[in-house]
Amino acid sequence: MTRRTASAPPRTAVVIGGGITGLATAALLAREGLEVTVLEKQPVAGGRTGSWQSAGFSFDTGPSWYLMPEVFDHFFRLLGTSAAEQLDLVKLDPGYRVLFEGSADPVDIAATRSENVALFESLEPGAGARLEKYLDSAVDVYDMAKKRFLYSTFASFLPLLRPDVLKRGPRLAQLLLQPLSSFVAGKFTDPRIRQILGYPAVFLGSSPFTTPSMYHLMSRLDLADGVLYPMGGFTRIISVIASLAEDDGVKILTGSTVTRIRTTASPSRTGSSSRRRPRATGVDYTDASGHPLSLDADLVVSAADLHHTETALLPRELQTYPERYWKHRVPGPGGLLLHLGVRGELPSLAHHTLLFTRDWKENFEKIFGKHPSVPDPASLYVCRPSATDPEAAPAGHENIFVLVPVPSDPTLGSGGVDGGGDPRIEAMADAVIAQISAWADIPDLAERITVRKTVGPQDFVQELNSWRGTLLGPAHVLKQSAFFRGSNASRKVDGLLYAGGSTLPGIGLPMCLISAELVLKRLRGDTSTEELPVPGNAVPGRGSGA
Repeated sequence: MTRRTASAPPRTAVVIGGGITGLATAALLAREGLEVTVLEKQPVAGGRTGSWQSAGFSFDTGPSWYLMPEVFDHFFRLLGTSAAEQLDLVKLDPGYRVLFEGSADPVDIAATRSENVALFESLEPGAGARLEKYLDSAVDVYDMAKKRFLYSTFASFLPLLRPDVLKRGPRLAQLLLQPLSSFVAGKFTDPRIRQILGYPAVFLGSSPFTTPSMYHLMSRLDLADGVLYPMGGFTRIISVIASLAEDDGVKILTGSTVTRIRTTASPSRTGSSSRRRPRATGVDYTDASGHPLSLDADLVVSAADLHHTETALLPRELQTYPERYWKHRVPGPGGLLLHLGVRGELPSLAHHTLLFTRDWKENFEKIFGKHPSVPDPASLYVCRPSATDPEAAPAGHENIFVLVPVPSDPTLGSGGVDGGGDPRIEAMADAVIAQISAWADIPDLAERITVRKTVGPQDFVQELNSWRGTLLGPAHVLKQSAFFRGSNASRKVDGLLYAGGSTLPGIGLPMCLISAELVLKRLRGDTSTEELPVPGNAVPGRGSGA
């Protein structure tokens, strides 16, 4: 472990945002011995990993794929427990189903690597052996990424100058410069296989035509390792982490909207003090009743959207990432979300089902191109948790969640309950329901819907302060990946750190847990690139120390 000397350690901390990153960060800081308070804008914690209940249905309103299980387990072990102790995880088989435009034959991705190799061989002669090589490469790159990149704050580049990195230098450079789409196309000809291997780019908030082929490592997660599901839904993860944090003394204040990050005065430009930067001293916020309050802290960690943190909570002269920086950033997609309670069964839909359009490139061009528009028909995702979890829906009913990637454009509008959203959002939702009905052979789907809620890009702005209404955060294109993504520490304010999907290491629940760990590394002055060692004491409690 590489360390540097630091000033006196903070004893109190405030975390802005009570999503999975904020809660995870608070839990780790409490383990470090700090007194921690989390301020969450919404009435309940969870952020993007939220829930909505209606008429006996329980909907996850955000992430729904449980990948990289070892990252979850490592995080829980840092808290003295394990994923097995905290969650009831079920392996899905099939991992997911894919429906292709114009084809009546779905493709089911199996739970094991060997089965998927056989599946690819059945789709394209010789593809099985090529998938074996593809996955071998994915495993190698994934292991390298975990060991040298994902758990690095990039506060120092010296730990990256290791023989294993330098040896792979030319190969890594090629993977960074070549887009995922052409990387896949050079190995497989069947369009279905190309789409299956290219779609993980969407999990990264990007397009396979702009995402670096480095991210073919994602195929290890679904095609080799398999897809899991936590019984009780993804908000079960939120409740578990929140409970562990509170057990260690963390205070979680909901309905608390941070309005300003307070700092010491900017130093004079003359004299010895000119070398000193302002320091975060706490935050101003309003409670659920709108009353203004203040909270002092030695350390401020913002797990809120980074654009909002920088441009709304800090004065211009203290912004590391001012508005002009964001003008050159690439947002991930916006999202049209549908939460539907359906009467009767939906056997043609698996727990996870993907619908892929025939004109693949045009679909992504409409979302990410210079002249964005809403694709119709759209490549989209349907989650049917009631296929696995009986608590997700009342008896005799199904719960489905639909995600349609759309341009990151808040002017598309907001959603609502039972058709009460903006007209454009509701019209888009009607078209999506009709598409699922036709492609999945559910002719009476619309008539069987008993509960309906829609969410649009404007909702992400209003509820999550999301930059440009993005569903996930800045896209993982080359200039926004790894050390190009930015720093998780303010360069203008001491004692101000960042966490979450809009900073290091990136998008997704596992990345958010790693992001929380990177806060701890910054606090300790740890510039190592590997995950933190698990404390020897496995009993939950305070004071593991640095």
